[in-house]
Amino acid sequence: MLARIFPDRFVPVLLATILLASLLPVRGAAVPVAQGISTAAIVFLFFLNGVRLPRDEVLHGIRNWKLQGGAFVFCFGAMALFGLAAQFAVAPLLPATLALGFLFLGILPSTVQSATAASSLAGGNVAASVVAAALLNLAGVVLSPLLFAAIAGSEGEIHGQAVLRIVAILLLPFLAGQAAQKWLRPWVLAHRGLATFMDRTAIAIAVYVAFSAAVVGGIWSLLDAREIGIVLAAVAVLLALAFGGAWALGGGLQLARADRITLLFSGAQKSIAVGAPLAATLFPPAAAGMVLVPILVYHMAQLILSAWIAPILNRPAQV
Repeated sequence: MLARIFPDRFVPVLLATILLASLLPVRGAAVPVAQGISTAAIVFLFFLNGVRLPRDEVLHGIRNWKLQGGAFVFCFGAMALFGLAAQFAVAPLLPATLALGFLFLGILPSTVQSATAASSLAGGNVAASVVAAALLNLAGVVLSPLLFAAIAGSEGEIHGQAVLRIVAILLLPFLAGQAAQKWLRPWVLAHRGLATFMDRTAIAIAVYVAFSAAVVGGIWSLLDAREIGIVLAAVAVLLALAFGGAWALGGGLQLARADRITLLFSGAQKSIAVGAPLAATLFPPAAAGMVLVPILVYHMAQLILSAWIAPILNRPAQV
């Protein structure tokens, strides 16, 4: 029953993390300790991503320029514009930091595991999906914060200290993981379940610490049922634009069906694995939790939607 409601087991984990942060947020003297643990988890997460993303497959997959270029433009171009439009639409109705979260959602790269899994389930080009995820995430480590700063203006201004944090916490561990691939990647591939568990634990820690600060800052007193409904409606519109737009772009580029399916999931999905650490790096703790609300809702919704439409797309009669 749970598998039908939550096709990806990480969805209830995220829900439980938000509930725990709401009931038992980190307070007082425990805050610096929790932030230190969160930072260490983020460093480990990006090191593990560096180990896992295959350089050889990335270089080979670049040759499919139409698919990879389409995924790149849609993920960082069209989705950034959709996020900006959503921010403007909800700005008069929601707290400014929460509205900014829709733009933040739009500039994030695609997921890795779930986009590839959905593509496989739908009969897509799995190898190209792995490459697209790798390219988008490689670019996203650097491009996402720069794109956010460029579009958000003074609201998303990145100061020197934030740049150093991005380099130290996100980029350097990722590069270290790439350098260690020769020795560590075989172990990671041989222990996929353990690697996934560590990966998701790191994300859950980052979300818990960020959301705890938002709860202590009064997020639930700032948001009423009407505003939560606005967030859900805005995310639903974004999902429709994202999945509909990515599918239409694949048709416009005249991609083969398998490649079109890959573009759909690589272009429309957004990564909480990058979003949570990046928010913790760019924003003060209380603001980071508020900014993360749209991507948390979107991430859970995209997994459920992908699990429902993937088997439909795998039917040859469906176009």
